[in-house]
Amino acid sequence: MSLPFDPIDEAQRQWRERWDGADVMHAVTSLMRVQQLVIGRLDALLKPHGLTFARYEALVLLVFSSRGSLPLGKMGERLQVHPTSVTSIVNRLESAGLVERRPRPDDGRGVLAAITDEGRALVERATADLVAADFALGALGPDGPGALSELLAPVRRDAGDF
Repeated sequence: MSLPFDPIDEAQRQWRERWDGADVMHAVTSLMRVQQLVIGRLDALLKPHGLTFARYEALVLLVFSSRGSLPLGKMGERLQVHPTSVTSIVNRLESAGLVERRPRPDDGRGVLAAITDEGRALVERATADLVAADFALGALGPDGPGALSELLAPVRRDAGDF
């Protein structure tokens, strides 16, 4: 559904009549809306693979790990999500046969999530689809994604993200 006007521009106009910070409000609202749009597009691209973007990110993290496995707590730290979310993600991936839980060899109490061969193969197929779709950022052109990352880095750094 396409509106005949930009509702974020209209909110900015009305905000400006009442308060300061209209440009910052416009930027934040635009950023949040783009996040919704991009996640929706990525999830749609991944749906035929039986994945959401959150589950895809977890699989990629395991592919990137040196042994193909990580403790759930470490996954949460690296994915920057709550431990409950990691457990839910790993449960879904495990039930799909993409990940298996294993005891930590150095600590019998801990649990590792380990990617299966099926999980690795699925990451390859899903990644090809995401790359072909420019991760839903094709409208930015070839230089846009790098410029966007650079523009957002100070906000992430200021928040202690890295």
